[in-house]
Amino acid sequence: MSAAPSTFISTAGSIPILVIVIPLISAMIAPLIGRIHRSFGWYLATTATFIAFLLALSLLGTVLDSGTISYRLGSWAPPMGIEYVVSHFNGFVLVVISGISFIITLYGKKSVEAEIPECKIPFFYSVYLLFIAGILGIVITGDIFNLYVFIEITALSGYALVAMGKDRKALMASYNYLILGTIGATFIVLGIGYLYIATGTLNMNDLMHRLPELYSSTTVRTAFAFIMVGLCLKLALFPFHIWLPNVYTHSPSIVSALMAATSTKVMAFVLLRMMFTIFTPEFVLEVVPVTKILMVLSCVAIIMGSLMALGQTNIKRMLAYSSVGQIGYIILGASIATETAMTGSLIHVLNHALMKGMLFMVVGAVVYKTGIVNIKDMEGLGKRMPWTMAAFTVGAMSMIGFPFTVGFISKWYLATGAIEAGMWYLVPVLLVSSIMTAFYFWRVVESVYFKGRSDKIMALKSPLHSDEAPFGMVATTIFLAGLCVYFGLSASGPISVAKTAAAMLLGN
Repeated sequence: MSAAPSTFISTAGSIPILVIVIPLISAMIAPLIGRIHRSFGWYLATTATFIAFLLALSLLGTVLDSGTISYRLGSWAPPMGIEYVVSHFNGFVLVVISGISFIITLYGKKSVEAEIPECKIPFFYSVYLLFIAGILGIVITGDIFNLYVFIEITALSGYALVAMGKDRKALMASYNYLILGTIGATFIVLGIGYLYIATGTLNMNDLMHRLPELYSSTTVRTAFAFIMVGLCLKLALFPFHIWLPNVYTHSPSIVSALMAATSTKVMAFVLLRMMFTIFTPEFVLEVVPVTKILMVLSCVAIIMGSLMALGQTNIKRMLAYSSVGQIGYIILGASIATETAMTGSLIHVLNHALMKGMLFMVVGAVVYKTGIVNIKDMEGLGKRMPWTMAAFTVGAMSMIGFPFTVGFISKWYLATGAIEAGMWYLVPVLLVSSIMTAFYFWRVVESVYFKGRSDKIMALKSPLHSDEAPFGMVATTIFLAGLCVYFGLSASGPISVAKTAAAMLLGN
């Protein structure tokens, strides 16, 4: 990526391409074996995502030991051939995305059976694996047009996943997502086209070395503007977020969890990659100071996302608007553009994947057992589903930024980075957002633990007894809750990788 070609190594063999190929081939097989028995698709998806996670860990370990990895597809040398690259930056993101995808897949068997029509389940796992192959491809590719292809694979499979639930509103949410996603994709591909016209190459590393002498070119600046607008739409950065709340609210629970934990994080990764490894820090800080615009947008996103979450009665919609604010945190660190703040952004990619993925998984477990999504109807649920709601409480504390949780770590680095950069005025934004986050999560905690049982709870079978979700659902949510605390207490590993990646992005 940002390293010179001479630093690239290829000691990892074919592992980089296997990370993509395994879920891709599994996606093709899933409809066939799923027709034998509906559970077979889940077993295949779980196996494929687990292998992808192990391969991602192997790649990151190699990068930490030996440096950046380059794999040439078909042995064609770049820039003519397609290259797959793993560095500290995308190796870190690759592990986060593949790991959370595996856990969500492990969680989702019963949820899929309950929320997806039985006749669609084989096809669901096929599209689900295609989505995962797409997001992993986005992370690992070193070719900018290949990046666009993977973005579209992810988007097209995402539209289908959203629409496959039993909720009729999901169809309209998917349609709106399709329209806005297509607009974003159009901007991105036009920008890539202009870059190719200006430079004659699509290889990201090659672009990084050719672009500096073309910084004054109107074509290059137009390309950058188009790509940034397209990515902000895909990322759902405020005010380009309008597709996200309905998608997260009306999607099947496993889809909401997967998309909240992965897709926006991957698009944030692409935005950082475009800004700092293709166009370089010099371009975004001095030539076209886009960081100032992103700083304003991210601050507005942080505050407005929290404000809108405060007014929601549907817990899925509350979490969706919360995600709008959390995306702002990631982009804020990038806009500050110091090593400490960038470390905070990268850590928040991990933290938010853990926190928001787990919170949507909790909601999925509640929907599975009770069908409830209204916060008021959740009154007394803490006694009926104690373990599930305990996990939710840990996730809520982490989102607020309580000490000894992962949320505190990233907010600390963001605040410290802002102060180091002389931008102390950003700290109140983080503080006010945390207070608002505490308010909207307290509404849920109060309803669950400090109110009598609601009419909907009383209408359930044996309303006075504990009735947890299936073991697989509870175990995975508790595991993620444990990680939220573990990485809050012992974050040295992720912080070390994130610091190295941040230094690499900023050219230090």
